[in-house]
Amino acid sequence: YDLRNLFQVNVEEGRHLWAMVHLLHSYFGRDGREEAEALLMRRSGSEDTPRILGAFNQPVTSWLDFFMFAMFTDRDGKYQLLALAESSFDPLSRCTRFMLTEEAHHMFVGETGVMRVVERTAQIMRDNKGLAEDVRKHGGIDLPTIQKHLNLWFSLSIDLFGGEISSNAATYFANGLKGRAYEEKYKDHQAKEGIYPWEVYENGRVTTEEVPTRTAMNEILRDAYIQDCQRGCDRWNKTLDSYGISDRLYLPHKHFHRHIGIYAGSHFSPQGAPLTDEQWEKEKDNWIPTEADYEYEHNIMNAANFDPTKMANWIAPPKRGVNGQPAAYDYVRNEE
Repeated sequence: YDLRNLFQVNVEEGRHLWAMVHLLHSYFGRDGREEAEALLMRRSGSEDTPRILGAFNQPVTSWLDFFMFAMFTDRDGKYQLLALAESSFDPLSRCTRFMLTEEAHHMFVGETGVMRVVERTAQIMRDNKGLAEDVRKHGGIDLPTIQKHLNLWFSLSIDLFGGEISSNAATYFANGLKGRAYEEKYKDHQAKEGIYPWEVYENGRVTTEEVPTRTAMNEILRDAYIQDCQRGCDRWNKTLDSYGISDRLYLPHKHFHRHIGIYAGSHFSPQGAPLTDEQWEKEKDNWIPTEADYEYEHNIMNAANFDPTKMANWIAPPKRGVNGQPAAYDYVRNEE
């Protein structure tokens, strides 16, 4: 079941790349062909031709990474595609609307994948008097480790929206190249007069300022994305609640672990408190996955289970299979 979903996500992400290559070749002449060639040369994590955006160079070395990527980074894709679906460049708009249907499946894989890990963790905790420290003893992934992965992939993904205040975003909107997600819900589709509040970090303190709506298009999209992510996190917590577990997962503050925008180069706790460099170095291993965390995950995940009637000990089975098939259907043939 999980291998099948992994293969589908990879195929569809590749198709999204080729869709952009097709548009560049079809409508932008020699410059488009050269840009398309550069796109096809890029490889995640490559020293010579890495992906442009940092989240896409982050190693995905465990199933939990994959689920978090599909949950958070593909959800960024959803909101970028929703903005591009409003484009006055019709070929791009039509292409992105099709891609949105595939992003929906990717987000489903991510959200339900994390939920199944959380459910198995909750089962182990319930059977061991709710003690989080017993989870690894029984081959599960403890909630603090899940939270670390959540912190990492959420923070990497909100970087993908770009700087908080952007003249480029204002220009794209003014020229009709991009809109806002769910543009139909807004009354003013030109956004010439509105203002948007945003948080500024200066001299060790955070204050609120108001800026013209057009220059805040990245932040408007980011804030809508965060609200959507919160709904997914709430569903994970309902799973914990159903097993009588009082612990909760949470989204870190949007200032946490940022590498793009005004918060890049500054340190904040997951709750948004400013930190010195020394404080960050002292606490970061409590907030971001460590090599030891990955070593443990690799140990419990490397014993791959290809029997469709069984599930690895660290993850619960899916509620239902794909396209009406049972969850135990032999989706992927493993030729040994």
